[in-house]
Amino acid sequence: MIALYLTLLTAGIGLFVLSYVAQFRLATMLRQRHPQQWKIIAEPEHGQATAFRIWIRMQHALRSPALPALGDTAIDRWQRIWRYSPWLGWLCWLAALAMRLLLR
Repeated sequence: MIALYLTLLTAGIGLFVLSYVAQFRLATMLRQRHPQQWKIIAEPEHGQATAFRIWIRMQHALRSPALPALGDTAIDRWQRIWRYSPWLGWLCWLAALAMRLLLR
């Protein structure tokens, strides 16, 4: 039971990290494969392009239907990973918490 508990905790952490990595992988793929669309994300209409502003604009792009419209299967796959891995991570952590509470 301890092995299952630790596995669930580790899987949860791994899924959260995977969600974080997916954002950077998507940004890299957009920069390389679709530079015009990346330019829209990276360069604001007015003001300075700071890392925080680019990150916020990337979050909006990840939630929008614009990325699937590109028709790039690799980008679609990483977007699904970005979208569903935090949910699965929370599910793993809540399952580990339930195990801990029920086995006391």
